[in-house]
Amino acid sequence: MGDTRRDEIARRLDDVRRRIADAAQVFGRDPDEITLVVITKTWPISDLEILIDLGVADLGENKHQEAEDKAAALSGRGVRWHFVGQIQSNKATKIAAYADIVHSVDSVRIAQRLNAGAHQADRHVRCLIQVSLDPGADHAGRGGAAPDQIAELASTIETAGRLELAGMMGVAPLGDDPAPAYARLAETWRRLQETYPGARTLSAGMSGDFDEAIKAGATHVRVGSAVLGERPPNE
Repeated sequence: MGDTRRDEIARRLDDVRRRIADAAQVFGRDPDEITLVVITKTWPISDLEILIDLGVADLGENKHQEAEDKAAALSGRGVRWHFVGQIQSNKATKIAAYADIVHSVDSVRIAQRLNAGAHQADRHVRCLIQVSLDPGADHAGRGGAAPDQIAELASTIETAGRLELAGMMGVAPLGDDPAPAYARLAETWRRLQETYPGARTLSAGMSGDFDEAIKAGATHVRVGSAVLGERPPNE
């Protein structure tokens, strides 16, 4: 008999947790400092319920409509919702109504819209500045603030009223060794903390490279396929 879906997810989740703990040990980190955010885009509510039952509290989505629907369906289950995708300006106010942590804040306009949405919803939202790690203009379509935009964006978030500047996020360049990119991200993050000591979150690393992100200092790793498998076809 094959595994049930719960068995499969439990086995994969245990493996990822073990990999995180092993990487932390190798690089002299405390595994308790590292939060696993399971990226659940395209997967059904039933899988998310399995994850919650297995002790996962942090779930991430990258599309507003799907995230909004899942947050509503799982209201009261103690989930911390992470929004990790690029944000359209006209969706930002709605995202602020359910997201606890937004990883992909890469412009002043998006920060202002999130703040407006948080005001409307009477809540506070933690924000990470997404920094582009791609060379030149190669980041087109992937998002991320340029280095010379970080100071203004950080100030906008910090003074917005309903937003908290929690740290930084980065996505390694496609097809390149992630280690140098994550090292640059970590150094940029450390410089941010000189001005904003509360910005202690570094979101970096996905299923294929989170070991390198942990080496660089990541406090949050965003893992999808390693836990849930390859996404369903035609998604």
